Amino acid sequence: MSTRSHQGCWTCKRRRRRCDKARPSCQNCTERGATCEGYEVRLRWGTGIASRGRFTGADKPVKNSVPPRQKGRQRDLSKERRRRIELEGDSVSDGSRELELAVSRREVEDEVLFNEFMSNGINMLHSTTARDIMLLPRLPQLCQESSALYSICIAFQLALSSTVSSQFCEYFDTALRTFRSELAHSITLSDGTLISGLLLCSIGLMHGLPWIMHLEGMHNILQSQGLDGFHHHSTPTHFRLYLLEVMGVMDLTCFSVGRQAPEIGIWRRYCQPTAPRYGIEPVSGIPRTLLDIFSGIGAETTEQTLWDWPGEPGSFLQCYLWEAHRLAGILTVRKQANTSSPIPDNKISAWRHPGKCSAETYVLVARILASLDALRLALIERPTEDVYITNATLFPMFVAGLEVSIMCRKPEWQEIIRKTLIDSHQSEILLSLLEELWQKEDPNLSVHELARQRGLEMGLI
Repeated sequence: MSTRSHQGCWTCKRRRRRCDKARPSCQNCTERGATCEGYEVRLRWGTGIASRGRFTGADKPVKNSVPPRQKGRQRDLSKERRRRIELEGDSVSDGSRELELAVSRREVEDEVLFNEFMSNGINMLHSTTARDIMLLPRLPQLCQESSALYSICIAFQLALSSTVSSQFCEYFDTALRTFRSELAHSITLSDGTLISGLLLCSIGLMHGLPWIMHLEGMHNILQSQGLDGFHHHSTPTHFRLYLLEVMGVMDLTCFSVGRQAPEIGIWRRYCQPTAPRYGIEPVSGIPRTLLDIFSGIGAETTEQTLWDWPGEPGSFLQCYLWEAHRLAGILTVRKQANTSSPIPDNKISAWRHPGKCSAETYVLVARILASLDALRLALIERPTEDVYITNATLFPMFVAGLEVSIMCRKPEWQEIIRKTLIDSHQSEILLSLLEELWQKEDPNLSVHELARQRGLEMGLI
């Protein structure tokens, strides 16, 4: 029985016969008349280079193609280097997977925060009349227009917390950088970018962060697009008018504390000539006719102008709020007149004569607090009638608290203000300013200078 030859000639190996290993030709092949294929080593591999054996690294099976073998120490280093690269490759792969998981978790968290903003946080952007707020249905599309808007919405939601978290700071910094880059490259200011800027301003005025500069930047771009004459030459959309009114309200000096730049005059220059002069502005919750008067503080508005304001039709809750604002406006004009240089009578037109109303400051403060207390009690009795109206109470409450000489005589009124200004980080900052004024008992101390010393630029809306 023949067995396979493992050391014979290639002919016997292929035929599975015993070979006598005679050279140069074996006897079996000679006797059968077959060609003996010999005993030479045969090497076969595909294209490329050998990866194993003595021909490792060679591109053809000949001795002169074999790379020289590395010396011992160099060879060991090379093996160690390859092993380290393999381990690093495994760690990089693991790191990539961890990064992908982290990014996925972050995206889920972002979506949760954005949905919270859509359902809850957005309600902080208006006061009494925006039950069908124009921003809500447009927001997803606006996020496509502005790369900064999505991050800003999340930052705004985080800003509603009573404390400033590291997560908020991270999102706010990202949103701020993205918005500034977007603004710098904007030729035409889209509604999405405009909303981004207004939300950044809202975050700033709530946390005392600088925000007027964002308003000025957006105004400059709008001016370059012909904003000064757009109500004469074009018809802006209803939504763009809404955004301009929001800018106008934010720009009113009387609604800010520690402001570091003069008023631009957006409401007087753009909103009054264009927007309808009836109805309620949704962010402030104040009638447009009353905002027209507020925009004239420092110009033609007098105490008597506010005292003579006839009012607007509205609910009882709104009437309480508007009364508090009207009287707070009188105190604002009165305080401004006491701190600024008097204007000679012969330089003032008769219709602009700064006639004072007959009510004393003490009475005005009492009526403001009474109106706000009546509003509070009415909300307890009818909690679902106008759930966002309390967003608009900061201005009259704070202005009443600025009457230091009166507050120091009426500690119970201080306590009313303390109980009211405790529901947000913004309220806590404003209350701390009032507390310092009451403690120093100096009626001539400016709250704006106090805020600037702390590096605060607050809003009262």
